[in-house]
Amino acid sequence: MDQNNWIYLVLILLVVGFGAGVIVAGRRRSGSETQTGDSQSPGILATKREAAVISVTDDPVDTAVSTEASVEGSDEASDSAVDGEGDTADEREAAPTEPEPPKSMRDRLARARGAFSEAIGSVLGRSGIDDAVWEELEDALLIADVGIGVATSLLEPLRDRVAKGEIENPEDLIAALRVSMVAQLEGANRELSMRDDDGTSIWLFVGVNGVGKTTTIGKLASRQIASGTKVLLSAGDTFRAAAADQLQMWAERSGAEIVRGADGADPSSVVFDAVERATAKQFDLVLADTAGRLHNKQNLMDELSKVRRVAEKGSGVVTETLLVIDATTGQNGLAQAREFAAATGVTGVVVTKLDGSAKGGIVFAVETELGIPVKFVGVGEQINDLVPFDPQEFVDALVSV
Repeated sequence: MDQNNWIYLVLILLVVGFGAGVIVAGRRRSGSETQTGDSQSPGILATKREAAVISVTDDPVDTAVSTEASVEGSDEASDSAVDGEGDTADEREAAPTEPEPPKSMRDRLARARGAFSEAIGSVLGRSGIDDAVWEELEDALLIADVGIGVATSLLEPLRDRVAKGEIENPEDLIAALRVSMVAQLEGANRELSMRDDDGTSIWLFVGVNGVGKTTTIGKLASRQIASGTKVLLSAGDTFRAAAADQLQMWAERSGAEIVRGADGADPSSVVFDAVERATAKQFDLVLADTAGRLHNKQNLMDELSKVRRVAEKGSGVVTETLLVIDATTGQNGLAQAREFAAATGVTGVVVTKLDGSAKGGIVFAVETELGIPVKFVGVGEQINDLVPFDPQEFVDALVSV
């Protein structure tokens, strides 16, 4: 091939190569514009740019490599988040490293103990027992809502013992007060009763709105099932829209069965149907919810009396009527207990929200003035935070610094 032919060939190759480069560059620009406009959101791009900046700051020598790695890492993180396989930083920080240990009764009654701790600390700081000591102790008892009658019955015998020289210093006085408070709560039967035969027992739950009846039923159901009792729940609160749904949730959580009626149905009929089903299927226990009602509305209290009568028309027997009281209501809970006891024959009290109240003394008021035993107390929101009432544990937690 002569020299002119070589020149023509080189020129042709240059022209073809230049044209191919123009086409490729155009495609790259078009693809970049499409990706930016359609497939990626500004937030993702911003994240990649920020990652690139961080990489450059950390290691300027490997800028290009770090930028590419950051972009790929961002894409992988996004995919993990979508798939639910990756944990964000917030999730990792929120995840507990280990379960919290159970709280003691003393810790749970921190607010109620506050009514006593300041007074006790002041009394123990004195060299003797004077009038100021008695005033401080009486104030602490009243703030805790034990009631004036109970406060007097606790302190008067101690005054006599001090006068006789049996108690000589503040330390012995506080110790004697604890003993007196426990003694005032001892002797009551706090067991939850069941039938002696193989028939179905019924526990009826009563109380005003918002005290925690439905939650108490769910927690007690869990306890009874764990002990081997076959439990059926009765959604007798047919007036509150969410009550039956809430009890359904507790039934599923505890493993109990449930009988519920239509919204607005006669509560007595729902309880009766539940008892009949329990008898037919050989359930040991029916836990019957009732609608919350004001204790000073006589027609509502009469309806509650009807629920109890109808519950026993079948083959079941009401062995417990448990009044649920919110500890934060204080002395108002005593008025509730008095009215409900007259209407339904209350056999025991469950005091809820004791951990969030400074009025733990309502326990003394109910037991001393009405003679109705406190059988369980609620000291938290977890399923195991409904516990049998123990006078010694309660007083030790309450009357301490």
